Amino acid sequence: MSEPHDLTPVTSAPPAAEADATARPEAATPARKRPRPGERRVQILETLAGMLEQPGAERITTAALAARLEVSEAALYRHFASKAQMFEGLIEFIESSVFALVNQIAERDESGSLQAQRIVLMLLQFGERNPGMTRVMVGDALVFEHERLNARMNQFFDRVESQLRQCLRPAAEAAGSAMPTVDANAMASAMVALVVGRLQRYARSGFRRLPTEAIEAPLQRLAA
Repeated sequence: MSEPHDLTPVTSAPPAAEADATARPEAATPARKRPRPGERRVQILETLAGMLEQPGAERITTAALAARLEVSEAALYRHFASKAQMFEGLIEFIESSVFALVNQIAERDESGSLQAQRIVLMLLQFGERNPGMTRVMVGDALVFEHERLNARMNQFFDRVESQLRQCLRPAAEAAGSAMPTVDANAMASAMVALVVGRLQRYARSGFRRLPTEAIEAPLQRLAA
């Protein structure tokens, strides 16, 4: 049985340590018999994230989630109006954690190409160290859920691609590209495809094929 996950959004990281900031936190302290207001909500999301790491976790029922928490299904619905809202809570954690780190990377005085590589590597490390979240990111955990959840994850990757384009356009201009916008768009699209493909392979291999495995060469080739 997986330990609960700390769903406190990541908001800061040392300059060269995105990987550390996205690492899976230590196990939370044991739950109190009477959680403080808001504490039970976080506990529900932590447990859902942990259950998504288990084999055959493509579809998790509220009954199974309630049983893991040793509460009634009615108790779950006192904190979330629906299971879809629970998944939205996980997506909010992914968004807030990832884009806080993206903003830090983008603010550094580095070449756009290097920034883009760091963003891609950070995303892969985040997924690698949060397997349950990876199933949400690639949509495997959302197959039987409300379509708006997949739409929101698609928007997440659209935002990532937009940020990569902003990083890569100055790099294309500096390299003397005749069409820097076109080249930046193509490179950003390829980088997002690399991220999604690596995360999908990780999830569908039962978390055996690490997304960061031998990533340096293809990443440098894309950003060249």
